[in-house]
Amino acid sequence: MTLGADLLRIEDLTVSFSMFGGAVEAVRGASLRVLPGKVTALVGESGSGKSVISQAVMGILPPSASAGGRILFDDPSLSGGPIDLIPLPRDGQTIRGLRGNRMGMIFQEPMTSLSPLHTIGNQIGESLALHKGATKAEQRERTEEMLSLVGFTNPKRAIDMYPFELSGGMRQRAMIAMALICGPSLLIADEPTTALDVTIQAQILHLLRSLQQQFDMAMLLITHDLGVVANMADEVVVIYHGEIMEAGPVEDIFRRPSHPYLKGLMAAVPHFDMKPGERLKALREVPVKAEALLGRTAGARPKASAAAAGDVLLSVRGLAKTYTTRKSGWFGKGEASAMRAVDNVSFDIRRGECLGLVGESGCGKTTVSKILMRGVTADSGSVTLHSQDGPIDLLAARGAALDRLRTRVQMVFQDPVSSLSPRMTVQNILTEPLEIHGRGDAPARRETAKALLKAIGLDKRHLNRYPHSFSGGQRQRIGIARALALGPELLICDEPVSALDVSVQAQILNLLKDLQAELGLTYLFISHNLAVVDYMADRIAVMCAGRIVELAPRERLMRNPVHPYTKALLAAVPFPDLDKPLDFDALKKSGAASQQRWEKAFSDEDEGPLTKIEIAEGHWVLARPNADFRELCA
Repeated sequence: MTLGADLLRIEDLTVSFSMFGGAVEAVRGASLRVLPGKVTALVGESGSGKSVISQAVMGILPPSASAGGRILFDDPSLSGGPIDLIPLPRDGQTIRGLRGNRMGMIFQEPMTSLSPLHTIGNQIGESLALHKGATKAEQRERTEEMLSLVGFTNPKRAIDMYPFELSGGMRQRAMIAMALICGPSLLIADEPTTALDVTIQAQILHLLRSLQQQFDMAMLLITHDLGVVANMADEVVVIYHGEIMEAGPVEDIFRRPSHPYLKGLMAAVPHFDMKPGERLKALREVPVKAEALLGRTAGARPKASAAAAGDVLLSVRGLAKTYTTRKSGWFGKGEASAMRAVDNVSFDIRRGECLGLVGESGCGKTTVSKILMRGVTADSGSVTLHSQDGPIDLLAARGAALDRLRTRVQMVFQDPVSSLSPRMTVQNILTEPLEIHGRGDAPARRETAKALLKAIGLDKRHLNRYPHSFSGGQRQRIGIARALALGPELLICDEPVSALDVSVQAQILNLLKDLQAELGLTYLFISHNLAVVDYMADRIAVMCAGRIVELAPRERLMRNPVHPYTKALLAAVPFPDLDKPLDFDALKKSGAASQQRWEKAFSDEDEGPLTKIEIAEGHWVLARPNADFRELCA
């Protein structure tokens, strides 16, 4: 392949960071290419060097980094042939003329990448002013055009909005508009959909693909999601610990993978075709030794007996929560508006089972979990925990009853970084619940902490370390151990793997399944990813706009979904399979949570209230009382 055929060519790139005690090599001899008008996906786990490569290309490496090798950028719009980006001064005129102009970048987290002090229009138009010398009027006109192009329905209004006024998906669209406003020949997208729901992710992927083709633009797509790669990439480069393991056309990579690391990544992805009892194959298995907890934590016990397994552990009836917001102005408070976050939610969780609760961001999943944890007070409804030592009215518990409830219901949080105190050692984190509830003396609590670490596959020598010295997956395991310290009967897992790589995700999911099997735990597993819930759950409840719209056993829901919202969620999960591409046109039409596009049987916009209709044993859907399901269930 001659250089003239490559828009970007990276040759033998090395990047090292100066640290106390010596240099750390983040990228070691990496070579790859990006062809004009094509999408090259750079795939690997966190810490593999993907983002460092993108920073080297954009000339935004931190001062502590030093780079070697060559990064050749051959933009046809520039005279003089290819430019080697490595020796260019990081704040020099040449790289500044390329960055944001001929090379655009979409960052991973749109909230921290956008300035909270400036409007969307100001931030997008800034590139036009710097690189094109556009006037204020030209900036506004071109920005409105670009906002319309990336999917804003009212660009004239959006241009004067601040980032905090936009949803996550809209903020990411604004980032895409900012990256494309100058018409670059190369777009670098660094994990552009990691923090988004599957339906919003599908919209952003469709947008990126259509814009890439419309502008005839090359794209370097950085991701760890092989489903995204299968739907977007023309070429794939697999990186591990800073070294390129395998590279080639997407057809060869998916149909004939050769490197063990790539095969391992593919085996770690949960998918809907998995056989009953089949396990995810994590790259690095976690040895689970839950028997270390038996007899040490109060609730740890062998798997529930057959007689008790079907008993209802948690009963939720008519749960409702409304938030009221009031707009303020210069002359006092304006009108109040009410938002129904949870609307008449009812479900049961049986002892020993895993109930999956799925839906998009803002549907009310986390509010339900906070109500169950007594972090938020419900407006109405009842929740009863049928504990081993008697029923507990969860919403009315006070004093000793509330203390008992805290030991029976525990939570695993979404973000393993912010949910652990950086000022406490692992031993302090694990023994704190025991101290609060007066369990044992200091030596006994330390032994329990050792048993907890052993149960989650960590060594007792980690007791005196702080959270920052662990990886994301290890921190999540510590969070799980803390939740198990008091021996709970119910574990609420709120998006426990959404912030993790696919390989680490497989570790955590396998760990949770093993702990459930050995300790007889009961889970409420909250997620927006139906493929993950399909692997974990026995039954699945689908939540939309504060209401549960469908609930069914896992096999039935996956095989025969009835509600249009459930179908949209299922259709939006990207498969790591070239033979099962996302149907972007169908997803665009489905509208997910938009009732205007639902069949009349499921919409309550025109006629009376909806009701729960059982269409098979254990399978009910929220619909009109007179709805005919014969065609819908066929």
